[in-house]
Amino acid sequence: MRNFMVFDVGGTSTKWSIIDESGDFKESNKFDCLNTVDEFFDELIKISNEMKEKYDVKGIAISAPGAVDSDTGIIGGITAIPYIHGPNFKEIITSGTNLTVEVENDANCAALGECWLGAGKNNKDLAFVVCGTGIGGAIVKDKKVHVGIHKHGGEFGYCSINFDLDKSKATNWSQAGSTIALARNVAQLKGLDEDSINGIEVFEMCSKGDKIAIQEVNKYYFIMAVGIYNIQYIFDPEVIILGGAISERLEYVDEINKRLDIMMNSELEGTIKPVIKTCQFGNNANKLGALYNYLQREKN
Repeated sequence: MRNFMVFDVGGTSTKWSIIDESGDFKESNKFDCLNTVDEFFDELIKISNEMKEKYDVKGIAISAPGAVDSDTGIIGGITAIPYIHGPNFKEIITSGTNLTVEVENDANCAALGECWLGAGKNNKDLAFVVCGTGIGGAIVKDKKVHVGIHKHGGEFGYCSINFDLDKSKATNWSQAGSTIALARNVAQLKGLDEDSINGIEVFEMCSKGDKIAIQEVNKYYFIMAVGIYNIQYIFDPEVIILGGAISERLEYVDEINKRLDIMMNSELEGTIKPVIKTCQFGNNANKLGALYNYLQREKN
């Protein structure tokens, strides 16, 4: 059984694991976000070479934020880590390790991880929605991620949820359906500083009977239901998997399903109710998906 070095690059830290080709984890750790691009790549190469010696590592798989071009190894777009945009990950890391490197967007990796071994392991076609400070996601068709011509396939957060004709202003899903928007709306209605509460606290307020929190959480669930319903009729996947910390709440899927039922009992003509599941592997989905992406590209 071959072992692989797998990195999950994040805004505050980079997590890493040694994972074999069946998805079993051998060793894991992380390092804090570094100050310069040279320090960053030096650390990736140093850890990879140490683990290569220890576990006979056969390749390196990377999950990273941004508009990742898996063919070139270059990351476009804008993220919380400016220095990852521009350098060629494949060339730099391969040069320092003599190992093949594959890199893919983090949301795409999470979707692939769930499709490989998680909540979507019995499905070929699925959509993955990241619910958090924004809305992100990915599309998987025939067990392979669909990135699109501009590398924005599955970026559901950009989809317009509402348009105010009076103000000539569109609102996208991330703006309307993020936990930040939820917390901001509750704070404004209560006359509080916008940064005084967060989304998790709003859900706790709701569970304790706070009327304003109940009202806004209800709106939040309807926005999620609208977005999910639209995905079903745009792509028609077998399942839609939800990720992000907020999706781990026990009632989360049930509450969205209740709103879907209300929508589908109205005058909408659609009769296909989306099948919704939550992410099985949590933070490890990115790493598993990065490895699955490596294994898929290795076969091509």
